[in-house]
Amino acid sequence: MLSFFELSAVLLTLSAVLGWVNHKYLPFPHTIGLLIMSVVVSLILVGIDAAVPDKHLFDALTSALLQIDFSAVVMQGMLAFLLFAGALHVDLGRLRSRAVPVIVLATFGTAVSTLIVGIAVWQAAALLGQPLTLAWAMVFGALISPTDPVAVLSTLKNINVPPGLEVEMQGESLFNDGIGIVLFTILLLFATGEAGERTTIVAIGELLLVEAGGGLVLGIVTGYLAYRAMRLIDDYAIEVLISLALVTATYAVAQRLHVSGPLAVVAAGLLIGHRGPQDAMSDQTQSYVFGLWTLIDEILNSVLFLLIGLEVLILSFTPNALVIAAAAIPIVVAARFISVGLPALVSWSSQIMAIRNVPFLAWAGIRGGISVALALSVPDSPARPAILAATYAVVLFSIIIQGSTLGYVAKRTVLLGDEDEVKRF
Repeated sequence: MLSFFELSAVLLTLSAVLGWVNHKYLPFPHTIGLLIMSVVVSLILVGIDAAVPDKHLFDALTSALLQIDFSAVVMQGMLAFLLFAGALHVDLGRLRSRAVPVIVLATFGTAVSTLIVGIAVWQAAALLGQPLTLAWAMVFGALISPTDPVAVLSTLKNINVPPGLEVEMQGESLFNDGIGIVLFTILLLFATGEAGERTTIVAIGELLLVEAGGGLVLGIVTGYLAYRAMRLIDDYAIEVLISLALVTATYAVAQRLHVSGPLAVVAAGLLIGHRGPQDAMSDQTQSYVFGLWTLIDEILNSVLFLLIGLEVLILSFTPNALVIAAAAIPIVVAARFISVGLPALVSWSSQIMAIRNVPFLAWAGIRGGISVALALSVPDSPARPAILAATYAVVLFSIIIQGSTLGYVAKRTVLLGDEDEVKRF
């Protein structure tokens, strides 16, 4: 069994080697290239292992991967740092100006997509002769509907869209995972038969208020304390340390208080990213703080996308589950178009959300590590293999296919360089 240090060494070395190969020889963006290569390597290893089953050539690697609790690593480790790093670079002024579409997409859009995906997958499974209960189909809808902030922010680095539209995508991806996690938690109680009094209308409202509202309040409080502390000194080393303490402490306290850790670190990151450069950080401190978090973002992104690809080695997909997985891809894409298109149609006269942007926003609904982590947290049940296979299929499709073609979609559907159009986003 590998030690934690040895396991970290393996993952970082693989990330570095595959990243170098992609940069030198392949045309893909860094994270997409890492994912593609890790999936290809995994499939090759699975094929070799199937060809010579008696040899068990890759037992050491699969055993090492089995040591990693992917769900815990993402939800209780990487996510806090990645969300803070993403929020730190968001323009809060532009985010405020696009608050209405961001809120609509993060709440209404996620709820509508969950409903559509759940019902459609339930019906598709029945038609395909692979019955799946409505409760478990809705669980899948909840975990797959939120766009992944890590995947979306990573993809946005490689395309050119108007600032207003970009901040809509950033804001939606940073906030809708909190809504999706709450929906997932509630629907999982129904699916496992543990609902009871905890899923009354009042209880659900309280859960949403405490989880989401409590997380935002906590992030604002801890972010403001960190900002005030930074403002009283001018020492880049200590201010960098404060930013690291802010993320870890905020997320840890959120877990203890049973409020949304993701929303808490997003709120803290937005506050520090906006107020810090104004009057709390010198130019030198800004270069170190923002440089550190850019580096953390890049490293953790690389490891996360590598892990998603390597999970092929340890996840076993039955033929029946793969049938549902194939049906899930077009269902999730269609649900995203509807959940983005409905608000745009309703607000057509006010231009709060431009209809022209619907194809781009829909295609930009990229899923990633959070969906995989939530799927892996589903308890053992007859529905678990289908949910895992469908989640993995949608995540790979969205990152590889949608992520690599998003620039082309932007060129075909989004007006660039038109100031009047930019202001409408």
